[in-house]
Amino acid sequence: MTIHGLAHVNIRASEAMIERVRRFHVDVLGLSEGARPAFRSRGYWLYAGDRDLIHLTIDPAMSGDAPARTGWLDHFAFAATGLDAMLARLDAASVAYQIDRVPSSGEAQVFFRDPAGIAIELNFAG
Repeated sequence: MTIHGLAHVNIRASEAMIERVRRFHVDVLGLSEGARPAFRSRGYWLYAGDRDLIHLTIDPAMSGDAPARTGWLDHFAFAATGLDAMLARLDAASVAYQIDRVPSSGEAQVFFRDPAGIAIELNFAG
């Protein structure tokens, strides 16, 4: 077995939360909605280019903003380009973020949370 990379991230939440998360990832991060197979569940697939990166699943058993227990998961990290443009988008959406620099490479790491409280890291080459 060989792992080739991250296939996708799935977020399962109430319909109201999924709609907020969808808008955030499309409007602020610049992902696009795309094709999703006709599963029994409802939801969205969000794409970076031609790759489905985030799967959003509406769980009718969930209500409000109470999260499911996700264990020790801390964050998801994505490779990105266009640091200044992304910071402008985060600022325009009033999203609090932190920037760290990797000492050996100068890579910029931008950390923030989406509307569901999921931590996201964007990595920009130094």
